[in-house]
Amino acid sequence: MKIKDLPWFNRPGFKLTRKGVISLDDAELLSIIFGVGSKGESALELSNRLLKEYNFNKLEDLSVKDLAKECKWSYNKALQILSLIEICKRYNKLINNGFTKDINSAKDVFNMFVDDLRNKKKEYLHMLPLDSKNRISGKQELVSIGTLDQALVHPREVFKEAIKNSASRIILVHNHPSGDCLPSKYDEEITKSLIDAGKIIGINIIDHIIISNKDYYSFNDEGKI
Repeated sequence: MKIKDLPWFNRPGFKLTRKGVISLDDAELLSIIFGVGSKGESALELSNRLLKEYNFNKLEDLSVKDLAKECKWSYNKALQILSLIEICKRYNKLINNGFTKDINSAKDVFNMFVDDLRNKKKEYLHMLPLDSKNRISGKQELVSIGTLDQALVHPREVFKEAIKNSASRIILVHNHPSGDCLPSKYDEEITKSLIDAGKIIGINIIDHIIISNKDYYSFNDEGKI
């Protein structure tokens, strides 16, 4: 249904003003972000179609070009959607202390990475550099991209980035696309190998955290580091 066909008191903008933002459903909220529709389709119709096909959690899997195609070749709409998703991620980090500069627990690291890693289809291995007081001392680095079920990594890649960031200790972070955050045999073997290598060059690995879409596993919390 087009917005103009709705009674004025049921149109998304008026409902938001009169009843508050919580009164709007997902499609109505997205239609307000869009403002106007595209090529014979109202903003509300476009929103309903996109959410029926993908919902919010699948929209970010599309490229800008694919999103624009879904929006009848409106690149502006595609950019609005991707910007909205990124704002949501950053808001989530703020309320969950995901932008912290001090790492006090594995949960801090989980909050920092979960929104970026939860929907990845391959394993992404990141290195978080810290100083001697567990403060983030540089940029988190993407060390490698693996396969569906294995993060392929060589120690030199990990410690090259750690040295570049002047880290005295580091935390390793990678995701499990399967949703199961328990470590594989390979995860345990590569973690031990990296810990041994770090001891030789004087950079300690204080944790290796595996992230799924809702949970995490910490080698440190489990007494394996």
